[in-house]
Amino acid sequence: MRCRRGLLQLGLAAAMGLAAFGAAAKEEPPDYGPTMRFVVVRSSAPGCEPNCPEWISAEGTIEADTPVLLKRLLKTLGGRPLPIVVNSPGGNVDAAIQLGRMVRKNKLDIAVGITEFSGCSPAMKDCRDNGGKGQPYLGVAHDSGAMCNSACPLMFAGGIRRVVGEWAYLGVHEITTTYRREKLLYRTTYRIVNGKKKIISTRIVSRKNAGSYKTYEMSKTVEKRLSAYLKEMGVEQGVLDVIKATPASDIRQIEPEDMLEMKLVTSLDSLDLLTERTICQRHPAPANCREVPTDGATAAVAAVEAKPASPRPTEAAPSQSQDEEMRFALVRGSNPLCNPDCPEWISAEGTITAATPDKLRQLLDDAGGRRLPVVISSPGGDVEGALDAGRLIRERKLDVAVARTDFLDCDPGAVGCSAEDGFHTGLTVDAGGACGSACAIMIAGGVRRLVGSTAHLSLSSVGMGDKVKAYLDEMAIGPALFSAMQAVLYASGRELSQSEMQNFGLTTGPQSVDALTGATICRSEPRPDNCRFLPAADAEAKAPAKL
Repeated sequence: MRCRRGLLQLGLAAAMGLAAFGAAAKEEPPDYGPTMRFVVVRSSAPGCEPNCPEWISAEGTIEADTPVLLKRLLKTLGGRPLPIVVNSPGGNVDAAIQLGRMVRKNKLDIAVGITEFSGCSPAMKDCRDNGGKGQPYLGVAHDSGAMCNSACPLMFAGGIRRVVGEWAYLGVHEITTTYRREKLLYRTTYRIVNGKKKIISTRIVSRKNAGSYKTYEMSKTVEKRLSAYLKEMGVEQGVLDVIKATPASDIRQIEPEDMLEMKLVTSLDSLDLLTERTICQRHPAPANCREVPTDGATAAVAAVEAKPASPRPTEAAPSQSQDEEMRFALVRGSNPLCNPDCPEWISAEGTITAATPDKLRQLLDDAGGRRLPVVISSPGGDVEGALDAGRLIRERKLDVAVARTDFLDCDPGAVGCSAEDGFHTGLTVDAGGACGSACAIMIAGGVRRLVGSTAHLSLSSVGMGDKVKAYLDEMAIGPALFSAMQAVLYASGRELSQSEMQNFGLTTGPQSVDALTGATICRSEPRPDNCRFLPAADAEAKAPAKL
């Protein structure tokens, strides 16, 4: 149809329209107080200095802009993985999910707790007790009365290690979705073309509140989103079932054993696992420990770029912390007394996770099925992972010992560190070796199980009672060990003496790790399976210049 220019007209029409716009599903909590704030805290516990733990205190209500605040703080830390101690009544669901993903991306641990500040607190104006802007506050953390409720558990789910002590509370309830109605005034611009209206644009010129309503029934869309997020974080769907079953007007506190069963927590430890003053006395110290110069000046929290006096081919990474995920490495004894026929073993250090059994299986396959003993030092961790790792150790008929490995070539976690023919060089040391919580379950899988007089093994109540009891029966360990585990209070531990370990059937003798990795064991008859002869020239090349 042909348009004649002379008949073209512009027409303006204003129309009133009432439209109901559904807000994105989110929790609309009552006023729970101040918005969540994040600050870095250094332990002020007596006797802590010069090497003290540090953490991020997160307290308050989760709002839409809370993730921005955490992101801003993390940028100042230069990649330091400080654990988060959270105390929150809940808040915005979408923001809580963003926080959880941010926590997971940065590989941070999290615990429910309250930070008590010493002298200077974030609420005080012109606070200088903490050494000025950018420096950590001073304080101590405890779990008595601490809470993580409503939307907070979604943030909590993002942690690598997730702990809730026996005096802290973690609770959930149904999500409240608020739908808002708005009265819109809009303007439509159109042309008359050949006697017909042709709309050019429609523009909203004003909005007025027309009321709102809430629904306490979770929509399928919201349920799918929460289900996908929990799966992404490795948390069982039982958490979602509890959320759906608890009225929005109520709070359902989840019991410690249920949280462990749902994998919402990774152990039944308390936040002492992350903030207690003595953790920095471990060797190696956890990543959140920082030594202050002897003159008492506080070192900067943010990373400081510095050029070395002389260039180095590679920069060594810090030693593996037991707070990190369990790492396995093949090691060959480096004591000159053993060359050219030296013992070899598997070093297993760090926290047990769900991925630990698969990593161990892969290493054993790479080793060609050789029966190498496993030398373990671990604070514990995921119970299911410990059960599966223990069964794999028994299936492969491996011996185990509690001790740590001192690497003499380079630490397996260091940048640029590679092992010649797949084996690092090192020595085993009883002192400083420790096995706690779920680690005792993994140890139970060994054919020979050894804990030397200067190594430490402690029990704690790890939950999943029926599975653990059946496993110990399967490993032919008497019921006394399981009873001892169950008798330990949550968030505490009981260190066993050597005689207790033998009486419980957990260890098979009083020997130390030297019975499996000592310099002279390859001269004994019959010759152990973990000995390997190297040609003299090769053995000499592998020996360290100095011990």
